[in-house]
Amino acid sequence: MTNYDVLIVGAGIAGCALAHALSTLPRKFPLRIALLERSLAEPDRIVGELFQPGGVSALRQLGLEDCLDGIDAIPVRGYCVLNDGNSVHIPYPGANEGRSFHHGRFIMALRAAARKAKGVELLEATVTDLIEDHVGTVTGVRAIRNGEKEAWLAKLVFIADGCFSNFRAHVMGASGAQPTTRSHFVGAILKDAVLPIPNQGTVALCKGFGPVLLYQISEHDTRMLVDVKAPLPSDLKAHILDNIVPQLPSSLHLPIKTALANDRIRRMPNSFLPPVRQGSKKGVILVGDAWNMRHPLTGGGMTVAFNDVVMLRTLLASVDDFANWSEVKRAVRTWHWSRKPLSSTINILSVALYDLFGADGQSMFLLSVCSVIDCLIDDALAVLRTGCFKYFQLGGECVNGPVSLLSGIAPSPMLLAYHFFAVAFYSIWVMFTHPIAAHPLLAGEKEISQNRVPRLYQYPTLFLKALLVFWTACVVFGPLLWSEVRWWAPTHAGHGSSSLLLRTTMSLISTIGLAFLIYRQGLLF
Repeated sequence: MTNYDVLIVGAGIAGCALAHALSTLPRKFPLRIALLERSLAEPDRIVGELFQPGGVSALRQLGLEDCLDGIDAIPVRGYCVLNDGNSVHIPYPGANEGRSFHHGRFIMALRAAARKAKGVELLEATVTDLIEDHVGTVTGVRAIRNGEKEAWLAKLVFIADGCFSNFRAHVMGASGAQPTTRSHFVGAILKDAVLPIPNQGTVALCKGFGPVLLYQISEHDTRMLVDVKAPLPSDLKAHILDNIVPQLPSSLHLPIKTALANDRIRRMPNSFLPPVRQGSKKGVILVGDAWNMRHPLTGGGMTVAFNDVVMLRTLLASVDDFANWSEVKRAVRTWHWSRKPLSSTINILSVALYDLFGADGQSMFLLSVCSVIDCLIDDALAVLRTGCFKYFQLGGECVNGPVSLLSGIAPSPMLLAYHFFAVAFYSIWVMFTHPIAAHPLLAGEKEISQNRVPRLYQYPTLFLKALLVFWTACVVFGPLLWSEVRWWAPTHAGHGSSSLLLRTTMSLISTIGLAFLIYRQGLLF
């Protein structure tokens, strides 16, 4: 057995950054840190390639900014959103800039930096289980290295083995939450594709299907991620060619068809895992996607991970002995709440934005396909999606505020709530004042009113729909906010509540909070 001060399982984004960060802690003697990874070959993933400005700032604080050099990374200066032939430019405010790159190249740069850090050993080994003493405190890990079983002991163990964590359930026990997956990203690399605006992430809203995300990851490569909802179609390539490609700019058709013909496509689950307070299992801490995940549409995962490491380094600097669990636990509990402004903003925004951008907008009359309630909610989400796009078209703070939240520049759940419900009310305004084609519930009248604003006699129906739209906004935002406020898992004994009660309570809270925000700041439109 080999003894260390710290063991880190997983040499990915969070693991490498944490190993490097802990090596810089002021100590009389440098910490001995073992960073264990099952394969040190360059990983090949389709996500973790779009890095927001807030993450770049955290990387700089950790002294790891050089990891963005020499990997053919592309500057990212904002977004371009496409919707039904229209586009809106959403630049990052000021001189803020992100990066996009091949995930594997960035990981290898991080591993090289961790390997050079004082006291860090990067080891290729497959961790099989955790070692515990007679009272259940984790004291190390068992792993297979070069075909032989070995054991490593440490005062403190970090689990950073990613979204498919093998140890999440063991560490969290009954207090842990379970990841939920509503869709998958299907990925491909396009060669020499021309995006609508260079150095911008492109989000294409596809009618009846999930959004498509495109961004350049090297001089000649552009990543395409297509959101596909469950159940997945049997032929993913045919689905993309028949349903998605016709809704994308014509300049992308040939690169997409070439990529699908020549390369295999891969998929990754888009999972959501709310953070639950840790500390019940002594000697071990979950970090990164092993503990907290959000929808990858907004590219916020790495930003949250690096900012978590920045906070952990600061908090653990005051812990003289990592074997003193009471001190470590106090630091972990402080970290849980200190990270909330940034992590909650990005977590909530990622899922809320996906709910809007991924709205199906199905007709309420398709009763053979889905229930009336589901269709009404889908229809309300489609109204919110249209309103969100038109909200961005207003420009000014209607762009600067949301993109500052998304990029990690402005970590403020209050500002997020303000803009989310501003979008909700603006969507209702659009429904009453824009041509009837903007709101699907009235699609049956398209023969005579395709380009006509609603007539006065239609207002009672629209008023009822407006209530549904606002309720839907509350139902989307409220539970997400609650998942960040609570510190226990949703199924934790003694804390269970019915879905109806939760939605009603959170909708009421959202309404009261919205009234306060309007009173303080006023609507932007």
